[in-house]
Amino acid sequence: MIRKVVYTSLLILLSLSIFAQTQLPIIRATSDVASTLEGGNAKSRPWYISPNLRPDIYKASSKHAKVSFFTDLDTITFKIQPGKTYDFIILLNGKDSALTQIKYEATIAQPSYLTILKKGNRYDSKDNRPILKWTYKSEQSPELVQMRQVFNLDSIAGVGDELSKILNLLHWVHNSFRFDGTKELPPYDGIVDLMIKCYNSNHTMYCGALASVLNECYLAIGLKSRQVVCLPKDSTDSDCHSINTVYSKTLNKWIWIDPTNNAYVMNEKGELLSIAEVRQSLITNKPLILNPDANTNRIYSVVKQNYLYDYMAKNLYAFNCFVEGGGESQSNLLLPVEYKVVIPRTRMNKPKCTNNPDIFWAKPE
Repeated sequence: MIRKVVYTSLLILLSLSIFAQTQLPIIRATSDVASTLEGGNAKSRPWYISPNLRPDIYKASSKHAKVSFFTDLDTITFKIQPGKTYDFIILLNGKDSALTQIKYEATIAQPSYLTILKKGNRYDSKDNRPILKWTYKSEQSPELVQMRQVFNLDSIAGVGDELSKILNLLHWVHNSFRFDGTKELPPYDGIVDLMIKCYNSNHTMYCGALASVLNECYLAIGLKSRQVVCLPKDSTDSDCHSINTVYSKTLNKWIWIDPTNNAYVMNEKGELLSIAEVRQSLITNKPLILNPDANTNRIYSVVKQNYLYDYMAKNLYAFNCFVEGGGESQSNLLLPVEYKVVIPRTRMNKPKCTNNPDIFWAKPE
């Protein structure tokens, strides 16, 4: 045992001697998880100490920036410049040396989501390929009658005008069902059973489920509505967003309704806009107004710049809609002219593709 301790001590001394000869800076750690901070970033990022990688390279994204490493015992900071590397040792638990290198790596600037959307601005109003017929579930269907009775939807919608009913139901769904895009739905038998299980409970819904619930609520009180899956151009991007478009007879058009974020969009005159109008306004740099009470789970306010000009600009490239207002497996897909194939994630629905927004956003018959 004494021999083993002496042998280990000699190894440590030898390692320290080697480090001293190389004159590399040394910081110590007892935890294998450190953190890094680069430039003016407000948040640190985790760094996993890996003695088996020699060197373990940290790729800095900002030239002429300070890069700091924080362990549970020490801190080290370098001011980096292009074309240079910065080596140091993280000594883990006094025995394992992790040769670490900071290296500036120039990255090619990627176009913004809004730029990508603007490049996909062209449609073809002469595209006469047939698409599936739009249908809407009757408010007298047994499931919708049950929903209206169980949740007292007539009372929630209120006795005001059409637009007040649309917004009242939006706010009720948003406030009654919590959003979580990372969790599966609980087992359920039909939309009413799902609503009962999730109503003001610990069960949550992702955006598609919230849009489906609100869609059924609108149909249940006699409004025409569709669930719209808003898609990015990037086929490797697994994130998309589902919202609703509900037809207003008062305005004689479809309007944008987002139950996840309790959101609707207006122009500078305060007029409610459709999904198509919001998309075109982003492309043509027209002013847009987001309702001030837009939020997520009544905890986080939704910021217009992040929501419309970044997140939704990404997800307004293409649109997939189920052909029945209540949601079925078959769908229609609206694509800009520049996109020549079917977006991969929609293939399971065997969509009918069109470049013609007039037939895609057709008024309900």
